[in-house]
Amino acid sequence: MENRIRELKAQIESEAAKIASLDELKEVRFKYLSKNGAIPALMKQLGSLSKEERPAAGKVINEFKVWATELFDESEKDLASKALLKRYEDEAIDVTMPSKTRKAGHLHPVTLVRNELIDAFTGMGFTVFEGPEIDDDFHNFTALNVSADHPARDKQDTFYINDDLLLRTHTSTGQIRALETMEPPFKIISPGRVFRCDDDGTHAPMFHQMEGLVIDKNLSLCDLQGLLDTLAKTVFDKNTKTRFRPSFFPFTEPSVEVDVTCCECHGAGCNLCKGTGWIEILGGGVVNRKVIENCGLDADVYSGLAFGTGLDRIAMLKYGVNNIHLLYDGDVRISDQFRK
Repeated sequence: MENRIRELKAQIESEAAKIASLDELKEVRFKYLSKNGAIPALMKQLGSLSKEERPAAGKVINEFKVWATELFDESEKDLASKALLKRYEDEAIDVTMPSKTRKAGHLHPVTLVRNELIDAFTGMGFTVFEGPEIDDDFHNFTALNVSADHPARDKQDTFYINDDLLLRTHTSTGQIRALETMEPPFKIISPGRVFRCDDDGTHAPMFHQMEGLVIDKNLSLCDLQGLLDTLAKTVFDKNTKTRFRPSFFPFTEPSVEVDVTCCECHGAGCNLCKGTGWIEILGGGVVNRKVIENCGLDADVYSGLAFGTGLDRIAMLKYGVNNIHLLYDGDVRISDQFRK
């Protein structure tokens, strides 16, 4: 028994001296001290000894087990300390080195324009009303007095999901839903994405609009002129002027196209405004009586003002972008120029 213990002790000392990691130590400890390890196996041999020899042999085995346990514990402390020091070295930070910088995110130019318009209108008492992007034919066309044979209803111009549902072609659908659900008088703006089968340098299949609607009594184009004049001065600069030109929209009567003095030449004439000094930015007018009646209101009591503008168009004018696809191609060289 004593000879076997001396052999095992020599083996443990030899193997312990070669251990380089906590994982290796775990394997060696398991080899000698686990339930089926070499040292517990010695206890199983006590049955072959006489009763007189067993107490002395058991004491020697227990002392050997305590010695081995203490040796492994010390080795574990030493290896853990070395591992911690190595981790400190590996994770050391050189405070004299230049720091790694990360670019902060920033808002898209269309979002910047959208936020500016929302701030301007909410400052004038408007509330934000957002309608669904998938709408039905009634809210997108019929309620807005768009005739059954109007070209906008063609499948080559509109993304239809089925015979009744479609991707909205304008945010004017928000006007109808507001008229159906809100008690007059009220003032709302309805920003959001719209979709049309159109794609060139100034048009995209998906773009952004913001629609405005005022419902009250005794409204006129003079009220719309003052409202949009304030808007133009807020979005561009305080010297910006507006002008109305007669136009036609099914949902307004009378209807107007709204121009502002060119943001590049301030009315002097340049390539951007084609020498006219003016740029068209939106359309509007007095809400057609049929639209008000389609939504269940008395057109003899209430009148309305409606206007709509393309957020992408304003962003392109304001920031000098000549192709709408530059806004959505994901080129960071473009988007970084709009950092604020």
